[in-house]
Amino acid sequence: MCEANAYLLEDSGEKLIMKAVDTVEPEGDGLLLVNIFGEQKVLKARIVSLELVDHKIFLEKTD
Repeated sequence: MCEANAYLLEDSGEKLIMKAVDTVEPEGDGLLLVNIFGEQKVLKARIVSLELVDHKIFLEKTD
């Protein structure tokens, strides 16, 4: 399985925002996240880093 969990980086640490993310696509001025269950979220965020071995996507909010 190649899905990853998406985390939003905040001052207090990492906040899990979606499990089993399969697709990350640019959407306007943000990102569209889609998981293996078809759930979707659009966030005004940018990718900070990917840890593919650990299946993690780290995002940071943008204004």
